[in-house]
Amino acid sequence: MERYEVYIIFSISSNRYYIGQTKNFDARIIRHNKGLVKSTKHGIPWKLILKIEVLSRNEAVFLEKKIKKRGAKRYLEDNNLFGV
Repeated sequence: MERYEVYIIFSISSNRYYIGQTKNFDARIIRHNKGLVKSTKHGIPWKLILKIEVLSRNEAVFLEKKIKKRGAKRYLEDNNLFGV
């Protein structure tokens, strides 16, 4: 079974969060910071705030949607995850 990672990254330059999921976070953050991802190319550089490993893509998609619905900042506050 492949593992997936749900992540929250933050851009100081644009003062916003981005939530995503991937099988390879290290490669994905490089793409974000090189401007190769359309939705994040205007916020370079991006900094990792939170990464959660899950056991399946279904779990990753579910958690990503849950965080997006709540909002990254509120999700982090609700779960006392600031400063992780």
